Amino acid sequence: MTLALLLTLKLAVSLLIFAIGLGSTLQDLTYLWRRPGLMIRSLVAMYIIVPAIAFAMVKVLDLPLAVSAALLVLAVSAGAPLLPRKLSRFGDDAYVFSLTVTSSLLAIVLVPTWVALLSRHFHVSTELPPAVVAAAIAKSFLLPLAIGMIVRAAWLKDRGDRVADRLIKLGGLAMTIAGVLLLVLHWDILPKMGWRAMSTLVALMLAALVTGHLLGGPEEDGRTALGIACATRHVGVAVLVATSFPGPQTSVLIAAYVVAAAAVSIPYLRWRRLVALRHELGAAAA
Repeated sequence: MTLALLLTLKLAVSLLIFAIGLGSTLQDLTYLWRRPGLMIRSLVAMYIIVPAIAFAMVKVLDLPLAVSAALLVLAVSAGAPLLPRKLSRFGDDAYVFSLTVTSSLLAIVLVPTWVALLSRHFHVSTELPPAVVAAAIAKSFLLPLAIGMIVRAAWLKDRGDRVADRLIKLGGLAMTIAGVLLLVLHWDILPKMGWRAMSTLVALMLAALVTGHLLGGPEEDGRTALGIACATRHVGVAVLVATSFPGPQTSVLIAAYVVAAAAVSIPYLRWRRLVALRHELGAAAA
């Protein structure tokens, strides 16, 4: 049952990424590259500040080894392949798409670098070559994304957005059902983390959210997009790091992250929707 659900989850993620490519163009891809200031702020927030916060929490809070490993593994697993689905009602689609692709590409170099630092911190021998990360990202993200963009350019043209919206809904539904069933099937995993571990993980996600929100300005949509990007981990990369680094079991890591991310991002997105609605009403009244 677990293997079937994991396979469903992987297929749903691939479908979502394919749909993201289906709804995007090459001009969207280079949006962030043509705005170096915004790109630098975004990547510094995701790949430097958030991991640094996690390191500080591990040092100050004197957490158990498994909890420290979980925090650091998630902190260095930046790159948010499902970000566009979460922000379908917010922000500039081109910015969100460009940030998604750029952060995933940088993970090829930056994730192994952070893993090397983690191995020194815990005094263990581990190695995660960039080639392994590159292969994982290419297989799980870049390949379905590229296929989606090619299908749009070759056959769908202007109909790509409509088809993408339908596939995103289908893939999102399948992913949600598979994720919930996995949590129900392994309900005993979360109590093993303990309240202290869960609260610390939520605190890290909240700090990441605030970091992105502050550095994403001055436009409100940019704040929302970068806030969620910083609080969204690349689960595929996290699993890869977890299997190469002594720490919590993969199932515990993913289950804990799902709960912590939901606890932080859902209230934040609801608040941002209210802010956006007020701005729209104010503009209409003016």
